[in-house]
Amino acid sequence: MKRDLELIVLSDVHLGTVGCHARELVEYLEEVNPKTVVLNGDFIDAWNFRKYYWPDSHMKVVKTIISMLAEGTQIIYLTGNHDEVLRKVSGLELGQFRLKDSLDLELGGDKVWIFHGDIFDITMKHSKWIAKLGGQGYDLLILFNKLVNTILRWFGQPKISLSKRVKDSVKKAVNFVDDYEMTAMDLAIDEGYDIVICGHIHKPKIRTYNNQQGQVRYMNSGDWVENLTALEYDGTSWTLYQHPNVVGKRIEQTTVEPPKAASLTESTS
Repeated sequence: MKRDLELIVLSDVHLGTVGCHARELVEYLEEVNPKTVVLNGDFIDAWNFRKYYWPDSHMKVVKTIISMLAEGTQIIYLTGNHDEVLRKVSGLELGQFRLKDSLDLELGGDKVWIFHGDIFDITMKHSKWIAKLGGQGYDLLILFNKLVNTILRWFGQPKISLSKRVKDSVKKAVNFVDDYEMTAMDLAIDEGYDIVICGHIHKPKIRTYNNQQGQVRYMNSGDWVENLTALEYDGTSWTLYQHPNVVGKRIEQTTVEPPKAASLTESTS
């Protein structure tokens, strides 16, 4: 029997790459019955996409998502760096499907901000004041990151990716992840959010953070390459799910129960 959920958040599936655990993701999607699915960036990996690598299991993920959409599930696709080509059509709405760069929700009385997180890659130290400009600031960060990566490509250099830095340097990984999380949390508090949800760095987590200005809950939905994780909201509490077939160290099961009643509406701000 499927588990009824208000919302699930998936990020960094990386369809079209060898590392994607598509079969496990299909198994998970067939176990849940969410009202809303947020695909928080890098669902399809356009950076590493190869025409000759698109196995049946990857197509089945797409078919499962489409089937959920046809049955009335709201699908919100948020763009990431590996599927940044879709930012050209951000704002697209087709029935229950929406394509956006970031998402504001009123969820159970909490103000929730969801975005992939690649905007912090190049501008970690300066992204906070740029993003404080609001929606235009977020767009500015995206454009700036794109410009820098275009220039790097002209000189034959690889694109800058924080998630790649994390993988390439274990010694420095803690510092990069900490900077990433602190930037997201401080900015969310400044903007008056109760919850901020990211992906990108393949580090699933739920934590509460306080500074002098306030408090925020930070969540990262992880990935379907290494951790096989998702964030679930059942109308009462948030849970970090992990597929049982994951290889390596399992994450600690974390549940957060908000004190407010459940309702999900998209903010118009």
